[in-house]
Amino acid sequence: MIQLILARHAKSDWADEGLDDHDRPLNDRGRRDAPQIARTVRRAGVRPSVLLSSTALRARQTADAFAEAFDVDVTELPELYLATPDRLLDAARSSGADEVMVVAHDPGMTALVSRLADRDERMVTCAVAVFTWHDGTWDDVDETPPDEFDLYTP
Repeated sequence: MIQLILARHAKSDWADEGLDDHDRPLNDRGRRDAPQIARTVRRAGVRPSVLLSSTALRARQTADAFAEAFDVDVTELPELYLATPDRLLDAARSSGADEVMVVAHDPGMTALVSRLADRDERMVTCAVAVFTWHDGTWDDVDETPPDEFDLYTP
């Protein structure tokens, strides 16, 4: 079984206009939404063995909420910051695990989710898309429609 869990970071804080984009933290809503959606996804039976995150502060803070809910460590990858859909998928494939969560950014996240779902899907902040191929391998991802697709939003 292959399970790919794609999460867009939670809502970020734009109060400090001089702050570098990479260093923007979550705002109050983001800090509230991330643990709530993490618990919702966990209750649905999702259990990634690997959690990959962009190095951007808002993504890392979001990933930390999921890491706590899933009791898994976060691996930060600089290449996930503003990554293309192909880069996001390559990172998951390269992880060596069958159940992988990736926390990153738009527009890459929405583009990848839409591509794998074979329909337009909008990944709002803190949305989580779960794709499952029951009998598949990573070779089937992006080649074969998933057996299951679920989208969770705050």
